[in-house]
Amino acid sequence: MINEVTACIDGSKSAEAVCDAATWAAAQLNAPLTLLHVLEKSSFAESDLSGNIGVGVREHLLQQLTELDAQRSRLAMESSRLMLEDTAIRINRDHPRLQVKTLQRHGRLSDNILDRQDQIKLLVIGRQGQSHDENDGTQVGSQLETVTRTVLCPVLVTTGHFTPPSKVMVAFDGTEAALNTIKAHLDSPLLNQTECHLVMVNHDDASHIACFGEATQLLQNREGITTVTAHLTGELEPMLTDYKQQHDIQLIVMGAYGHSRLRQFFIGSHTRNMLNHTRIPLLLLR
Repeated sequence: MINEVTACIDGSKSAEAVCDAATWAAAQLNAPLTLLHVLEKSSFAESDLSGNIGVGVREHLLQQLTELDAQRSRLAMESSRLMLEDTAIRINRDHPRLQVKTLQRHGRLSDNILDRQDQIKLLVIGRQGQSHDENDGTQVGSQLETVTRTVLCPVLVTTGHFTPPSKVMVAFDGTEAALNTIKAHLDSPLLNQTECHLVMVNHDDASHIACFGEATQLLQNREGITTVTAHLTGELEPMLTDYKQQHDIQLIVMGAYGHSRLRQFFIGSHTRNMLNHTRIPLLLLR
């Protein structure tokens, strides 16, 4: 089984941050890097134009439209290939020791990732895709939540410019599931040489405090990182945002979708809220 970092890139401005983040992660994890671009069916599939042709339109017009659609398909594929090649060349130029390969696929992004997720150690994806207004920071890519809900591997979501983090914040909810997530990823070298802030908001009961204490001990015993802890009181997202700003946090780490879909329907998802509002990279763990 290949343990690789996979970067999902497209023609948007966010692709540069995705590549920078994926390159950093691959170096930290000592893993190969795969650049993945998925052509949606709407971008390359031949359209059924027969329903759009009025009565009396000549047969050759239908043929011309079909040929035009096929030409668009070829251009989309060639553009994708060149984008992948150019990106790989840039990464190899700056990081000659990094093993980089490119992969062009067709279909839905989430389906293609699921097909390959046994090979993926970390997935890197932009918060916004090519189809979004890059000046509108409130929009999240249409496929982002589908991907982050579906895959089981860690997902690093980038926003804007990426800077290798020196300070990270682990948003901890004090549950056994969150503690087990930390245990599962404790040996990962991804956050080596960082200052790690373990932050819990509310949860003043004995069981949550005990989990917080155990997580603190685990991180303090972990070589390669410096641990800082904070137990705060208030509304979750504003408290985390304020803490991030006060301590110059450059990466947020949290578990992904800890509640059932039914509960999320009524109370909302903290993961979704963080995806909507964060302005720094977000690392989602399972």
